[in-house]
Amino acid sequence: QLQLVESGGGLVQPGDSLRLSCEASGYTLDYHAIGWFRQAPGKEREGVSCIWSEDGSTHYATSIKGRFTISRNNAKTTVYLQMNNLKPEDTAVYYCAAVQGLTIQTLCARRDRNFGTWGQGTQVTVSS
Repeated sequence: QLQLVESGGGLVQPGDSLRLSCEASGYTLDYHAIGWFRQAPGKEREGVSCIWSEDGSTHYATSIKGRFTISRNNAKTTVYLQMNNLKPEDTAVYYCAAVQGLTIQTLCARRDRNFGTWGQGTQVTVSS
């Protein structure tokens, strides 16, 4: 059974960088769409960035385009989210999710959690 574990969150100042990791175990990520989502208190869950495991094609939310980069390792066991020039509005719990049968565009547009496999989340706080 596929399990996902996020790591790399923390408290940083505006303008700083963080790299989040989503490590898979129990199953491979072959032929999966994998996404990073975030949810801040009182706000709707947002699909931040998604990647297709096979060719590494990517999709980004407009709100973070140019600042965040999603990638995966060659073994397709870990997906990363490099976050640069962080802003206070990036503060949220960040989750990764993996699913088969969805395109990365469709995955990133989802607002529910009723699909695939989800990690437990990692807190990112951007504050001066």
